[in-house]
Amino acid sequence: MSATIKQLRAFTTVARTRSLAEASAQLHISQPALSVAIRNLESAAGGPLFSRDGRQLVLTPEGREFLARAEQLLNSWDQSLEAIQQRFRLQHGQLSLAVIPAFALNRLPALLAEFHRHHPQINIALEDIVMERVVRAVQEGRAELGISFRPDDLEGLEFMPFDRDRFVAVVPPDHRLASRKSLRWSDLATAPFIAMNRGSAVRRWTDQAFAGCGRKVRLQCEANQLSTIGQLVKVGIGVSAVPSLCEPQMRDYGLSCLPLTAPVVGQEVGVLVKGRGGLSAPARAFLSLLEPGAWSRADSPALSGP
Repeated sequence: MSATIKQLRAFTTVARTRSLAEASAQLHISQPALSVAIRNLESAAGGPLFSRDGRQLVLTPEGREFLARAEQLLNSWDQSLEAIQQRFRLQHGQLSLAVIPAFALNRLPALLAEFHRHHPQINIALEDIVMERVVRAVQEGRAELGISFRPDDLEGLEFMPFDRDRFVAVVPPDHRLASRKSLRWSDLATAPFIAMNRGSAVRRWTDQAFAGCGRKVRLQCEANQLSTIGQLVKVGIGVSAVPSLCEPQMRDYGLSCLPLTAPVVGQEVGVLVKGRGGLSAPARAFLSLLEPGAWSRADSPALSGP
């Protein structure tokens, strides 16, 4: 028979009070139930832990030796229980995220500020990395949640969409195309184009869009970061197309952002997880902020398009 936490607590309380009546009152259990708990503990220990001294219970030598160990075990148990309760109460813990740069720069700060207001004790570990590395970070366990466009291959992960993005054209404000209300991909093919690096998902999607409109892109320059593309457009090297997640950033650069059609290129934005059922309390709390409609779309009208 194994000892239980309830039996250990009964034993230490009786040892402190030397009275079944007082101990039962402190523990809010009946004296017969307390006596049974002590007898069961003694049976598990292999001998008596108390003896009678008149009307009081006193510890046997074995009981005195065991008391220190029992108190140490109970302290460790209480501390461990309090620690896990703090995690479930979101008073302690860590939220680990891997996020594509377009979302990390333009949308994530407001979400993390909201999360921090409600859960200021939670430490946040953030990697802002390209989509392919977001997938690997979640697969390898470095990040509990990944925020990304939907990958072509989920590779065993689960994808939970919460929004939809569409590509927009980015041109200097004094460019001949800037006065249009919207542009076609074939319009962008008439100007030098600044593209993402080969092998990236964004580059694959823009190449497919140009192929779909039957025009060959006039590739002027390639870059590894969408923010770099914006700066290159700003200095007049060419035009580009970026996810509408980047639109606030591009407008901060002073650039014109125009809807792109023929074809409309849209991608789902969502959360990548290894398994929804095994998420920590901080991760579940953050997910509640990412439900569709959880934040206003008013500052990004392009996201309401098809």
